[in-house]
Amino acid sequence: MASGNASTATVPAAFPPPVNSQQEFIKRELDPEDERIEVGVAIVGGGTAGLACATRLLQLLADESVGGPEVMERLGEVPVAVIEKAKTCGGHNLSGAVMRPDSLVELYPELSREDWRKEGFAFGEVEKEGVYMLPNGKTSIRIPTPPPFKNHGAEVISVAALCRFMAAKAEEAGAYILTETAASELLVTEGRVQGVRSGDKGRGKDGKEQGNFEPGADITAQATVLAEGCWGHLTGGAIKEFGLAEGREPQNWELGVKEVWKVAKPLDRVIHTIGPWPLKLNTKYHHTGGSWIYPMKNEKTGEDMVSIGFVVDLDYADATTSCHDLLQEFKLHPLVKKILEGGERVGWGAKALPGGGYWSMPKLSMPGAVLVGDAGGMVNTTALKGLHYAIKAGIIAAENIFEALKRGESSFAKYEDAIENSSVGKELWEVRNTRQPLAQKGLIKGGPKTNILIATKGKFPPGRISMKASDETPMFIGKSKDSYPKPDGKYTFDKLSSVFITGNATRDDAPNHIRVQKNVPRVIAESWQWMCPAGVYEISDEQLEATEGKPEEHVDVIVNYTNCVQCGAITAKGGRLTTPEGGDGPLYQLT
Repeated sequence: MASGNASTATVPAAFPPPVNSQQEFIKRELDPEDERIEVGVAIVGGGTAGLACATRLLQLLADESVGGPEVMERLGEVPVAVIEKAKTCGGHNLSGAVMRPDSLVELYPELSREDWRKEGFAFGEVEKEGVYMLPNGKTSIRIPTPPPFKNHGAEVISVAALCRFMAAKAEEAGAYILTETAASELLVTEGRVQGVRSGDKGRGKDGKEQGNFEPGADITAQATVLAEGCWGHLTGGAIKEFGLAEGREPQNWELGVKEVWKVAKPLDRVIHTIGPWPLKLNTKYHHTGGSWIYPMKNEKTGEDMVSIGFVVDLDYADATTSCHDLLQEFKLHPLVKKILEGGERVGWGAKALPGGGYWSMPKLSMPGAVLVGDAGGMVNTTALKGLHYAIKAGIIAAENIFEALKRGESSFAKYEDAIENSSVGKELWEVRNTRQPLAQKGLIKGGPKTNILIATKGKFPPGRISMKASDETPMFIGKSKDSYPKPDGKYTFDKLSSVFITGNATRDDAPNHIRVQKNVPRVIAESWQWMCPAGVYEISDEQLEATEGKPEEHVDVIVNYTNCVQCGAITAKGGRLTTPEGGDGPLYQLT
């Protein structure tokens, strides 16, 4: 069945998750005052954006020259609190990552890049780079480096390790960091965000209280920063509650799967590939994506490592598209295999990222709160860059919240203008239309238009190019799966052994935090099964056999939610990821 002939039954959007964000994730009455936890500024998410915001805010609060101590006094005993659902900050964070250093230098001017490497989150400055086209599984053609892929002077980092470092620095400055704490609801009264409610702990899979039950609490704040990452459930609720997506294009999503390898020989350059292999060139597959290989030199141990990963746009049409399996296939290409030869895989992870760009960014402020980083869609997928935007946005949010509190105001609308006039807004504006031609027409037909847009920094062709949501692409059961390699335990690995090395510690009897319809057409169920890098979704063998050749026949979906690594990809294809119990999920180290 070709995608062009697909009925609405093959569109994931036709099977929305059983969730109402405004009803479930917004709490409209506060607990009695003596039962609340009062903080000055509540930051939801201990990633780079949230921790940058906490650090910069505390720098200002300590600065007598700008009146910081007076504002600090008004914020109470806990001026800044960071609420992080993972066991530690960085536990759920993953990126490539080659980072432009400017924002981190701005945040920590006293540190050199050599200091970064000694701290264990940075692994070397980019001095050489290569970009390759892969016509097939055996051939590679080196091409001139396109402007978005020029990374000379950038730094290879581990974002998980960076977040641990940033958390320690924020704590030194006075932040109160609540790890293993989920923010389950947004507190909204009289049209203003008043803080968040922490999630309950110790409920069973049936939702009932167990012997170790601990109830959540209202955490009220004078300002709330949503730094949840890839459109968390509170961000989703806020967007609907305050109409933050009005006049915007729908957000689009991408999924990245990453591995870290110890290698026998050091890699001397950053490598990117732009396909088409191992993706399908046929436009009916609607495939867009690419890969990276980055050198990592561990200054502490002297070990040579590489970060290797694959990213695929989640508006693809073939239900058997699997980013994890595409990465396994990619590693068998001669260009890649020789880099990994004699090496050992020591890390794995997966994460979705917002790919819609400038036109898909929601309004960034609402009464009492702001969105920062990935929560605000601040990613340049043309250049595979978002970390320095997240850090910069955290800094800008802190500065604008500080000034508003200093003036006694509760509106943070000036933050939006500050973002627009910063490097974040200006750079995202230049690539505002570059993704759409590839999404609409594929690499061969859409590539030339994208190249013109890159060369002219978005000036030609002019105007605004519209987008459709990732879950509006009709699905069909295609042949992507036919080329996936069988795991050999040396170069290629299955999903479950990959989840094992993440340190995932979700309780077997924890409540289910994933919302999907449980009875859907086989083509939709297969799209979830293949897409998920952690093997969360299954179809029984009996139902597969009974529906062979009948893609629109309904099947039951088995949800193994304890496998979940919090990647968030299901949100793009008809489901909804909500927050798990605090402390559940992976414990990434090098991703």
